Amino acid sequence: MMYWLRDRRAHDVFVEPARAKPQIWRLVFGIVLVAAILLALNSMIFGAVLGVLEPETARSISDLDSLGQTAGSMLFLLCQIGMLGVAAAMVCVMVHSRRPATLIGSIPLATRQFVAVFVMMCLLVLVIWVLPPYDFSNQLERNMSVGRWMLLLPFALAAIFVQVSAEEVFFRGYLQQQLAARFRSPLVWVLLPAALFGLGHYAPSSAGSNAMTIAIWAALFGVLMADLTARAGTLGPAIAVHFVNNITAMLISSPPDEMSGLALYVLPFGLADEAAMAQWLPVDFGWMIVSWLAARLAIRA
Repeated sequence: MMYWLRDRRAHDVFVEPARAKPQIWRLVFGIVLVAAILLALNSMIFGAVLGVLEPETARSISDLDSLGQTAGSMLFLLCQIGMLGVAAAMVCVMVHSRRPATLIGSIPLATRQFVAVFVMMCLLVLVIWVLPPYDFSNQLERNMSVGRWMLLLPFALAAIFVQVSAEEVFFRGYLQQQLAARFRSPLVWVLLPAALFGLGHYAPSSAGSNAMTIAIWAALFGVLMADLTARAGTLGPAIAVHFVNNITAMLISSPPDEMSGLALYVLPFGLADEAAMAQWLPVDFGWMIVSWLAARLAIRA
């Protein structure tokens, strides 16, 4: 798959800011520092926020056993992940002496590409929803009223946008750029961030025996987003694909497990249901590939 990219000019421009300080020790130190800053930010900011809430409300939002299963805890979780982008931006300045905006690429170009891919993805979602045979509409359970869902929708969209942007900034921005500045081979700058992205989605406590398959799905998603970023020369397309993917998975229909608190509907099976997931995951893999191809079509790459 890595021999597709005959013209690397867009990716070279994307990586260029990282070439000033590409040392591996800086990257390793940067990853450790990102983790430390992320922990500190979440402890300070969200500790302060929870401190002003009623004790019962604070417990319901921060309860690890039901994290993401209520609207409040889901928004809390998404914003926590969003701090990953802030941490990566801080490390970009502190360790590599470059502007945080360089993690995204050209902002005007990234914006145009984001809009083009977002529109394409929305059209794709509409087409797929009306096609057979994967229609769960008769089996879906209502997770909340339409009125409450609409009321939460602006906050949910903003939180998901922050979450996906933060993940792309760290994995396809910081890690991919710094590795590509040091190593020419895509086997390094594509596969290593994708493997870490997959590891971050490994959750045997909620997914059971399906945990590894879901982690592999996430790793493959990371590979495709790295490819899309290399073709585009910005994070715009990857953020758009990730954004629409998470909207459908978190706001429209979600498994009744973790991270279902903002969904209008819940699916009739959980992540640990082997039989149901065996049927659904191939569909999800197919959706991922089609999304990647649609994004490429949108940016003509």
